[in-house]
Amino acid sequence: MHSKGKNGIPDRWTDYTSVGKRIPGTRFIAFKVPLKQSFRCRLTQSEAFEPFDLVHMLEKEGQELGLIIDLTFTRRYYTVEDLPDTLYHLKIFTAGHEVPNNATILSFKKAVRHFLHDNENNDKLIGVHCTHGLNRTGYLICRYLIDVDGMKPQKAISLFNASRGHSIERQNYLDDLRNGPKRSNVGMEKPDQEPSQGLANETRHEAPHHRREQHNHDPPLNGRGSHQGHRNPQHQFFNVAVEEPNQEPFWGPANEAPHHRREQHNHDPPYNGRGSDQGHWNPQHQFFPFQPRNNMTSFRAPEPQSFHPPLFPHPPLFPHPPPGVRPTRPGFPNQSVRGFYFSSSAPYQSPHREPRHNPHAPPDSSTRPPGPHRKPRHKDRTPR
Repeated sequence: MHSKGKNGIPDRWTDYTSVGKRIPGTRFIAFKVPLKQSFRCRLTQSEAFEPFDLVHMLEKEGQELGLIIDLTFTRRYYTVEDLPDTLYHLKIFTAGHEVPNNATILSFKKAVRHFLHDNENNDKLIGVHCTHGLNRTGYLICRYLIDVDGMKPQKAISLFNASRGHSIERQNYLDDLRNGPKRSNVGMEKPDQEPSQGLANETRHEAPHHRREQHNHDPPLNGRGSHQGHRNPQHQFFNVAVEEPNQEPFWGPANEAPHHRREQHNHDPPYNGRGSDQGHWNPQHQFFPFQPRNNMTSFRAPEPQSFHPPLFPHPPLFPHPPPGVRPTRPGFPNQSVRGFYFSSSAPYQSPHREPRHNPHAPPDSSTRPPGPHRKPRHKDRTPR
């Protein structure tokens, strides 16, 4: 008996055949629920049954599946991401062990009628499954044949049992089909929901599962893991070679450097171009301007420049002085138009300058007495 955990195989799932036969005169075919690929590790090769296996089985018999009506009461067995993109899927949550209510029966009829209306010009099948593809599946298919197609209850039950290869087991289902009233078909032409198209393709299905899902987001270190064969070069994280070189590097002139050395100097520069790639190093890659390989001259301090104000600004900043008055510049009492002058009437006046502020000097109100107790400071004192 299989476990019923999140990834457990359904109970008694392996006791039933995977797919039945097409019900004669209808588009219906019944099968048990296909399990997505994560369940394969719990099954043998002969027991595995996936959505792509379902499509291949029908193709061998010349049948084409167009729609899957899923009657299980869970989503853990597979999703539309696991279905081939050639199929459409419609989910009708149906509780097990009890006769489906009228709303569930009407939703099933609407899904079937809508598919038949859209596929009148082809012969695609409608696949119906619950967990085992037997009780809920058999009841709803037989209910459609009785209510819509007008088939006798016992004939519908016998036809389904022969096509599925297993007989309906729930007695309450059989009693309702044989003795229960027919359900209403009012509103059957208007579907409740549109089916969803599958999202998987054949190329992805053929590749092993662990390689398809891992190599896009879990690359091994430098491509040296199990996925090295299909690792892209841009996935290499470090600048080391994946394979060992076929020959030892040739330590000849710089212009004959091996290939791996020529590629490295673009992103791994040695110190100031003084390494093994100095011969073919570009001058603009030098980081410091005082290297001997540069054509720059040694650093020199700029020569002191003296400021010479213009003698005659244009336009003039002040009008011409009257005759007999020596012209001077405003703000400079000792400077004439042609230079500085000094006389008894206009002695030299030193410009007023504010004392430079010393942030380390004590405040004026400080009581710290100056004197010999302060440690003398000498310029030539050596550190201890």
